Amino acid sequence: MRRIRHLTNRHRANSTNLALGWLLAFNAGAVNAGGFLVLHMYTSHMTGFASQIADGLVLENMKMLLNALGAILSFMTGAAVCAVLVNWGREKHLYSVYALPLMLEALMLLPFGLMGAVTLSWNTPFAVPITVLLLSFMMGLQNAVGSKTSGGSIRTTHMTGNFTDLGMELGKLFFWKRSGTACTVPTSRVRHNWVRMRASAGLIGMFVLGSITGAVGFSYIGFFCVVPLAALLLAVSVPPFIHDAKHSNEMRAFFQKRW
Repeated sequence: MRRIRHLTNRHRANSTNLALGWLLAFNAGAVNAGGFLVLHMYTSHMTGFASQIADGLVLENMKMLLNALGAILSFMTGAAVCAVLVNWGREKHLYSVYALPLMLEALMLLPFGLMGAVTLSWNTPFAVPITVLLLSFMMGLQNAVGSKTSGGSIRTTHMTGNFTDLGMELGKLFFWKRSGTACTVPTSRVRHNWVRMRASAGLIGMFVLGSITGAVGFSYIGFFCVVPLAALLLAVSVPPFIHDAKHSNEMRAFFQKRW
């Protein structure tokens, strides 16, 4: 339990950031791929939605434009909420500073998993059901957590950057092996970074594994398959929150003022 609690501790280490990143990449892959089977769109794919805005404008397709705009605004709102929660936690010197946004995501996933099919009929001003907006919000929230904990080096909801990093390191590896000992000046040697390769490959692998899990889960048990994902996030976020509830004078004072 102590090891799990440390994943969202305010005191960070590279190993902790990577472990949390892998866990969140698995979660993002499951939600993204599973959601596609129901919604026929990837709710973390902001690059595609940005292009869709342009397509909607050019084709004068208001529905396409609103679909993309709603997803992008929801994703950005999720990231903004994460920033607010993390900075509030830092201001209050909380141990659970990075646990708060993950707890919020888990608490959103639970009712979504229990009544997800119902939300498909809830219309919004963006011409998409509220399910799309909720999933995009959660992906933005989660991606911001990975970015905040690692100083921007770990992204968990889209793999473009990770494939780029892995490709660059493989290129440096092949160049170094081809060059052999030909480079006599140490500063001119191109050396690959095994740590970066391992991190990128691990994030990609966990995202793909999560995608397979989500696709299979949604195919056989529907929306309910996100309930175990919510439980996983709660296992990571609740222990540090309980730690603060017991030991943080700041948190007790905050709730006493409001309750």
